[in-house]
Amino acid sequence: MAGDHRLLLENARQVVLVCARGERFLARDALRSLAVLEGASLVVGTDGLIKAIGPADVIQEQFSEETFEERIDCSGKCILPGLVDAHTHPVWAGERVHEFAMKLAGATYMEIHQAGGGINFTVERTRQASEEELFGSLQQRLQCMMRAGTTLVECKSGYGLNLETELKMLRVIERARRQMAVGISATYCGAHSVPKGKTATEAADDIINNHLPKLKELGRNGQIHVDNIDVFCEKGVFDLDSTRRILQGGKDIGLQINFHGDELHPMKAAELGAELGARAISHLEEVSDEGIAAMATAGCSAVLLPTTAYMLRLKQPRARKMLDEGVIVALGSDFNPNAYCFSMPMVMHLACVNMRMSMPEALAAATINAAYALGKSHTHGSLEVGKQGDLIIINSSRWEHLIYQFGGHNELIEYVIAKGKAVYKK
Repeated sequence: MAGDHRLLLENARQVVLVCARGERFLARDALRSLAVLEGASLVVGTDGLIKAIGPADVIQEQFSEETFEERIDCSGKCILPGLVDAHTHPVWAGERVHEFAMKLAGATYMEIHQAGGGINFTVERTRQASEEELFGSLQQRLQCMMRAGTTLVECKSGYGLNLETELKMLRVIERARRQMAVGISATYCGAHSVPKGKTATEAADDIINNHLPKLKELGRNGQIHVDNIDVFCEKGVFDLDSTRRILQGGKDIGLQINFHGDELHPMKAAELGAELGARAISHLEEVSDEGIAAMATAGCSAVLLPTTAYMLRLKQPRARKMLDEGVIVALGSDFNPNAYCFSMPMVMHLACVNMRMSMPEALAAATINAAYALGKSHTHGSLEVGKQGDLIIINSSRWEHLIYQFGGHNELIEYVIAKGKAVYKK
C-alpha cells in the first residue's frame, strides 16, 4: 500500500539522536552527553529520509491526516541511529581458524605472516575463488552485520594484490552496493601486503602506474565506484615513502585517504596522514604523541579497532589520550579472517572496557564519527531531519543496554531499518 510516508515510529521511550545541530562529528566536550529525546516519535518519508522527530503528541497531531506504509509502536523501546562500521575486510575465501590456534599457542601476527600465512594465505584462496563465490559469502557476511545493527559499512579489497583479483573484489563490493540494503563505502586496498616476488617499491610502482589509472577509468564510465584508498603502512610491509606515493596517487584521482597506520611499530604514519589530509587512519596502537596532536589539528579521524588489539593481544590504542587531545575517534570491527567479528555492539563494549571509553563516546564513535571517517556524516550517523532513515529499535528502556549487554544484541535488536524499510525484524 502506498502511503504519504514510508514509516512512523511511535512513542519511543528514548530516541537517541546523537547530534541535534547538524554536527559533522563529535569531539572533546560534545561527547559528554549525546542528544536524546524521551517519549518521542519519528517519521521517514517515501524518499527514505527522516521527515520529523519530536514529542509523540506533537508528531501525532502534525501527521494525524497522513498515511504510512508501516507504523511501529515503540512504547518502552529505544531508537538509535543505524551503526556505522568504519573498517572491514569482508571479501575473501578460505578461512584462518588454524591460525587462531597458532596465535593462542604464542605465535605473533608477523611470525605467521612471514611463514606465508596471514594475508598471503587468504590472497592465494581469494585469487582462486570465483566472483560468484565471493559475492555469496560477502552477502551472508553483510547480512550478519545488518542483524547486529550495522547500516553503513566500509568494505576493503586487498586480498588480490594483483590488478585482476583486486578488480574482481571491487566488482563484488560494487554489486553488493547496488543490490543490498546496507550502505557501503568502497575502499581500494591493493597495498595491503607486498606480493611475493616484489619489493615494496616495485609494488608501489605497479599500483601507481597500473592499478590507479584503471580505477580512474572504471570510475569515470560508472562501472565501479570507489570511495577510499588504503595502504598497510608497516615495518616489513609498505614503508613511509611507498605509503606516501600510493596515498598521494589515490588522492590525485579523487579518493579519500583512509589507511592502516602505526599498528605494530611506530612508523610516523599519523604524522604522514595529517600532512596528506587523510580522512581517517586506522589502528594507531603505536601512534606517537606528535601523531595524535597532528591528527587533532588536521581533523583526521582515528578509526580504533578494539577486536584486533584484543585478539592479537596487542597494546590497546590510547583512546583516552586521543579523546582528551580532541581527535575525532571512530570505531570499526576490522572484520577479516584474523578478527572474525560482525558486531558493532560488541566492538563498543570492548572499546568501553579495554580502551576506557564512556558509553556516549563509544556510541558517537560507532555512528556520527564513523560516518565522518567515511566522508558520509552529512547524510548518515545521527537521527536528524533530512538525514537517511537508517535506525535500529531495541527492546530496552535505556539505550545503554546495547553496549552493556555483552553479546546480547541478538536478543535486544528488534528491528534494523534502512532508508525507512525494515531490513531485519527479530
